[in-house]
Amino acid sequence: MEKIITLGEIMLRLSPEGFSRFVQAEQFDAVYGGGEANVAVSLANYGHEVYFVTKLPENDIAQSAINSLRRFGVHTDYVVRGGDRIGIYFMERGSAMRPSKVIYDRAHSAIAEASVDDFDFDTIFQGARWFHFTGITPAISDRAAAITLEACKAAKRAGVTVSCDLNFRKKLWTPEKARSVMRPLMEYVDVCIGNEEDADRCLGFKPDADVTAGRTDAAGYKQIFREMALQFGFRYVASTLRESYSASHNGWKAMIYDGNEFYESRHYDISPIVDRVGGGDSFAGGLIHGLLTMKTQGEALEFAVAASALKHTINGDVNMVSAAEVEALAKGDASGRVQR
Repeated sequence: MEKIITLGEIMLRLSPEGFSRFVQAEQFDAVYGGGEANVAVSLANYGHEVYFVTKLPENDIAQSAINSLRRFGVHTDYVVRGGDRIGIYFMERGSAMRPSKVIYDRAHSAIAEASVDDFDFDTIFQGARWFHFTGITPAISDRAAAITLEACKAAKRAGVTVSCDLNFRKKLWTPEKARSVMRPLMEYVDVCIGNEEDADRCLGFKPDADVTAGRTDAAGYKQIFREMALQFGFRYVASTLRESYSASHNGWKAMIYDGNEFYESRHYDISPIVDRVGGGDSFAGGLIHGLLTMKTQGEALEFAVAASALKHTINGDVNMVSAAEVEALAKGDASGRVQR
């Protein structure tokens, strides 16, 4: 399998038990996660040699985050130690018509205040095949944006394929700021992943879609896929097409474009949702694995969509599934019957 690099922030996630609200909570469940870290875990589960790059303080909480990655086989050789704190986010699970809620406590985290000089990217990318980042990391701070840009440049010098999941986060920056940072980064990107909001807020491309109304007709995405590929030279453009009927019930499919042909995936009806956080990350991890190991973009997309559908059934940020489990679902076994 391939050497893959991901760069980003891993955070401590604190959640009330079950579907309790923050104001009800007397204790919190603790897990670790973050966009690129979640992708790293997925890819390690599929057998790749995956390295997660970040900066974390020298304390036991940060060490616990590192241990959580090592547990799944993610290499942490390039994690720099230093800074004052690890980022935290609080997650309240929604149900039915009540949406999930996230509160960030990540200002001045170690990676947000890191510098380009903390990382030797030319060494990091030696022997690598793929580099993945998200729009969350450059949104953390101007320093993190500079680190992301330097990583992209080093990846290109090394001949590494670069993927980006746009992942717009309105609690971290404005669309204007996002576009000013993300559009220049697209010069280095080969595979662009993003939903309808991401494409609009990060790059200025708005499809004809309305997720809240359950209207995600793939035809509405085709023109912007063409425009994005033409403007930025992407080899692939992919988007999940989520139909949000409620916090507990979503429709789920995706589409990909390789500059010549469009492919739309099978549709999944996901209900009840256990935890949708990390759903997009599990899609990205599945797509990277599929594009590296499968013959067609259609096969890669079906693997990615099946992987992300399974993630919605798993508590926590990361997708704890094997390639064999994903392949079984992608081939049509959605019965949920006991495996004996």
